Amino acid sequence: MQLTPETTAFGRHETFALRYGWLTKGFLALKADCSVFESDEATVQLGVGKNMVASIRYWLRACQLIEVSSNRPTDLGELIFDPETGLDPYLEDEATIWLLHWLLASNPKQATTWFWFFNKFHKSHFETTELIDALKEYVNENVKSKVSPSTLKNDISALTRMYTKSKVNGKLPAEESLDSPFSIMGLITNTHGGYDSTPSYRGQLPTAIFAFAVTQFFESQSATSVPLEQIMYSRTHQVAPGAIFRLVETDVVNKLEDMISLIPNTYEIRDVAGQLQIFKTGNVKAAEYLRKYYTGISQEVKS
Repeated sequence: MQLTPETTAFGRHETFALRYGWLTKGFLALKADCSVFESDEATVQLGVGKNMVASIRYWLRACQLIEVSSNRPTDLGELIFDPETGLDPYLEDEATIWLLHWLLASNPKQATTWFWFFNKFHKSHFETTELIDALKEYVNENVKSKVSPSTLKNDISALTRMYTKSKVNGKLPAEESLDSPFSIMGLITNTHGGYDSTPSYRGQLPTAIFAFAVTQFFESQSATSVPLEQIMYSRTHQVAPGAIFRLVETDVVNKLEDMISLIPNTYEIRDVAGQLQIFKTGNVKAAEYLRKYYTGISQEVKS
């Protein structure tokens, strides 16, 4: 969850933004055949072209659902996407999209551009050229390997297509005009001649998903307390939940208070010398928040 200049990844999506159904399709195929992505029959099994096969595998890796080295499902991948026991294998709950967004933007090793945009790029209104230039500058200053301008341009194109509603264009094939599931969050919107990505109140972000992110953040820090500022803003090469979810500070505080109520005796907010600090006082694991959320939804449906 921290950028390492020697370990980064750009352009591995084969220019395809993540599409509806791909994660489910790829994960289920992998469960049925652990070597599906190396198979000559992958295009038939997945029903897509060869480059799309590579793209699906990439997005599964970038969203931390399968291991990079072995292509085996991660524990989190199994928890969400297992066809028999998974919490939301068919992406029927918007909460899962928020969760996947966190997993993608907090993964600088496999999705460096996504990590950079949501943690380090702070301009609210921008055009494509500004994004590309800012990413080039960041890469030149913080990444060891050389990355071609065309690769960075393709990353920016994939990112903006993933997070914005598609514009109606009769020249595009129907499949190309389908929105990515990530567009429903409204984290990037189209404006006249550019884009907008402004911190805001995110009432549609479930407390449990925010709590999952904060708990993972604490686990990555191996810390028992952090200043509120570190939850809000990315310092050095760290991730920050508030930045990734594009939250204003008051909403971060509100969600922290809701998180404390969700599973009591796990976190506290204290004023230390005039600075708000978040203390972890229990041993709750991040996945417990997911189980609590999806179990609650399941019970509501049954009733």
